Order: sequence, then C-alpha cells, then structure tokens
Amino acid sequence: MDKTPRDHGGNLDAAMHRFGGDRAQWIDLSTGINPVPYPMPQLSRHAVAELPTTSDMAALREAAAACYRTRAHVTPLAGAQAAIQAVPHLAVPGLARVLSPTYNEHAAALRARGWTVEDVPEIDALAGAECAIVVNPNNPDGARHDPARLAALAAHVGLLVVDESFADPETDLSLAPHLHSGPENILILRSFGKFYGLAGLRLGFALSSGGIARTLADMAGPWPVSGPAIEVALRALTDTAWQAETTARLTRDVARLDTLGLRAGWSLVGGTPLFRTYATPDAAAAQEHLARHQIWSRIFPYSPHWIRLGLAGTAAEWSRLETAL
Repeated sequence: MDKTPRDHGGNLDAAMHRFGGDRAQWIDLSTGINPVPYPMPQLSRHAVAELPTTSDMAALREAAAACYRTRAHVTPLAGAQAAIQAVPHLAVPGLARVLSPTYNEHAAALRARGWTVEDVPEIDALAGAECAIVVNPNNPDGARHDPARLAALAAHVGLLVVDESFADPETDLSLAPHLHSGPENILILRSFGKFYGLAGLRLGFALSSGGIARTLADMAGPWPVSGPAIEVALRALTDTAWQAETTARLTRDVARLDTLGLRAGWSLVGGTPLFRTYATPDAAAAQEHLARHQIWSRIFPYSPHWIRLGLAGTAAEWSRLETAL
C-alpha cells in the first residue's frame, strides 16, 4: 500500500500551527475554490430532515446533464474526490498512466488499490495503459487538451478518466457534450464545489456510459449525496445568469492576480480562472513570506520554484495580498 503523504491545499490548520493566528485572520489562497460562493438559499425541511428521494436524484441528474450539455449518464457523488476513489475499482488492477504533474490523488488512489502507476509527461505516452488519467484543464499548470484528441486517445487505453474539475469557466474544453457519441470507456469527473464556491457541500458528478454509471451507482449506494447538496445544486446548475457573471468576474480577477504576481518578480507558469501558478526563485521562501502576512498559498514537492495562489474574495483581501506581494 502506498504510504506517501498526500499534500493538499486547504491545510490551513498546518499554517496556523506554524505561524499562529486563528482562522478569521487568515486568507486561504491555497485552494482553487471560488471565494465568492453561490448564494445559499433557505433550505426546505425536506432537504434537511428526510432522505433524498428517487425523484430528487433524477432531478439532480437532469440538471447536471443540462448544465454540462451532455447526454451521457450522470452519477452524482460526494464530490469529484469520491469518483477518484472509485476509479481503481472499475477494473482489475494493472498499469495506469497519469499525465503529470497533476493533482496527486489520482495516482495515490490507484496505488492504494494495487495498481502500477507511471507518471508520464506527454499525452501520447498514455497509450497502452489499462487506465489513463488526464486533468483538463490541468492542476496546477493549467495545461489544456483538445477534447477531440482526448476522444481519439480512448481507443488506445482501457479506461480513460478525464478530470474536468476546473472546466466550468471554460466550457469549450469539456468532452462532456461529445461523450454520448464517443467510446464507452471514457469517464469524466466534474466538481460542483470549486466553481460554485461550495466545497463543503461535497458534491460532484461522474459522466460516463451506462455500464460504468451502473457500477459507480452500485458502489455509491442509495444516498450518495445529501438533501441540502441536491437542493442547492438544483438552483445553481440552472442559474445561467450567475454562471456567466461569475465566469466574467473570475476572468477579471485572475488578470488582476497576474499583475500582482508579475510585479512581484514572479513568472506565470499557467493556471485556470480559479487559480494561478507562478515560478519563483524559491517557492518555500515565498510561501513563508506570505504566511508572515497570514496569507496561505500552495507549493509542490516536485518543484522548488512553483507556487500556486487562488483568488482573493473581498476588497480587503485583495489589498492585503497586494501589500504582502
């Protein structure tokens, strides 16, 4: 079993332990979560006091399918992470290849279930794997891959997993609208919490063929997501005005963040409308400097130079970040 520590953003407890302060004093920019979340509605009694019904789940699947413009089968799960944990169980363990560097939970989940995992730097190197993983757009460098190229890759692997957790603001990147007419060995993962800023609801979706969907549903059980998550998502996934306004704001805000980063002497590695990764002379020193201002960031064990920042949410947070940089 793989015992390699899984480092993550969002580990604000570690920052507070090392640098002091309480949660209210810190700005957590270590994740790629929208800092201006979808407004929470008043929840109904049904959502919080009763088990989700079959019709509740059907409505959620329909809303997600419409939002992601897909005719694929939709399986709601407790976050995209739940789908990542399920992937190793979809086939007999064999050779998996992960387009790297990327989100480390994909490789870790596979290794924990006995898969042999190879990190590969080019998309063509995924061919021949019994399971191939691509994050599109990628976390943390923002690399983007043409959906048609990914669909073609499926013919050369056993199972192709495309993690689209950060694709909401860039809909043209999504393979989801084409999944119904493509190979049946593709699994697309979508996160609800990142774009809508409600990571605590723990909601995500797996888009796939019917066979994969039935297997995932059997593994997830009869109530894979909560009533509050369903009720909020039914509003958010159909709120096209909010989605458009949020995409425009995120685009403006990452341009603002780039201005601050470049002014600080950093160079842009890449990113998405929800985060940016920069190259610095010493990422650990840069992280510590920001932490002294009680701003938490994300660095990576495989690079001494990369530092990733999410977006500030308020005028006061932006001012503090500008001062610190």
